[in-house]
Amino acid sequence: MAVVGGGLSGACLAALLTRHSGISASRIALLAPGLPHSLQAAAPGSGAAADLRVAAISRASEHVLSAAGAWQRVERARLCAYECMRVWHESAAIDGMAALRFDAADIGEPNLGYVAEISALQRACLESFIDAGGTMIDAALERLEIGAEAAHLECTGAPLRARVVVGADGARSAVRVAAGVAARSHDYRQLAIVANVVTARPHEHTAWQRFLRTGPLALLPMFDGRCFIVWSLDLEAAAELRDCPAEQFNARLDAASALVLGATQLNSERLSFPLYSMAAHSYVAARCALIGDAAHVIHPLAGQGANLGLLDAAALCEAIAAASATREDPGALRILRRYEQQRRTHNLMMDAAMSAFQSGFAARAPAAWLINRALGLVNRSGTLKRAFARAALGTSGELPRLARAG
Repeated sequence: MAVVGGGLSGACLAALLTRHSGISASRIALLAPGLPHSLQAAAPGSGAAADLRVAAISRASEHVLSAAGAWQRVERARLCAYECMRVWHESAAIDGMAALRFDAADIGEPNLGYVAEISALQRACLESFIDAGGTMIDAALERLEIGAEAAHLECTGAPLRARVVVGADGARSAVRVAAGVAARSHDYRQLAIVANVVTARPHEHTAWQRFLRTGPLALLPMFDGRCFIVWSLDLEAAAELRDCPAEQFNARLDAASALVLGATQLNSERLSFPLYSMAAHSYVAARCALIGDAAHVIHPLAGQGANLGLLDAAALCEAIAAASATREDPGALRILRRYEQQRRTHNLMMDAAMSAFQSGFAARAPAAWLINRALGLVNRSGTLKRAFARAALGTSGELPRLARAG
């Protein structure tokens, strides 16, 4: 088997395959150009500053990473558990009934998940994969041909032959193109600005999200007491905000956050990335499967992109394991369809929900009044609040076995 792409979903899948697929680890290759060198800079215990690529890891994703032998390797001092979520619209007060609050205690859980650096999770997956006997190849894919019996990969080293090739190589997936799989996309015409900030008041191990007409602002708690922000705005406004003096940025952030954590101070560089959604028309072709951003990209307002990719990895590993157990060809289309059937509908529904939230919360009155009314109804219903908390935890709905406890 060959996994193309050493990002979080690809590295996790490779580690899962060495442990749960029924395929010998020596027959599993991961093409990850440049990663062995780039990940050395953030080695555990280095005391390095927090990364500007983080993910809110759900309980289901925690289980997947544990099954991959990776979660146990992540330095606990660089994880931040969040125990509460606060969500409110700019037309509502943070202490009013229209400000939605989810608490882990309401569902008998110690927390709702962890904010973690993606580089630390990646590194843990890669170490697990290598320790299990997998082959990591520091080479880029140059050409892919998919035949009836195998996929043939040409890269900047020796050529590879694999019964299954997995595209985990991002939104511009070369594997997806080579497999002839089309994709549809929607441009939100927005940028997301990310940075680390210091706040006057403690973050209280709470994930804060305020919906503005110009786009959502999230403040996620970090292990070092700072907050990681994800601020989505229209292109022109975002570019100006990204490049303005720090003092002006701080003042704008104070206004956008309604000083929920007091005055804020920029404490890192500012990065930005364009926002769009993308969905592959199919996740599989003969001898080929797509996971993570190669298969789908969604709006980051709920922080679910990394979690969806990890669930993809778990579901695909299970489909391949089932084929191995019955000595079927893991690259047969009927086998790979099992993975697609489990994941594609769920991911499309998540994409539609994020698009609906984005457009709904950006609406002006009277839509804002209806939104606040709906949030108030959820707040007053213990049953609905627990259901939302379970959804945030990632433990509701149909899950791959590797994403469940035990």
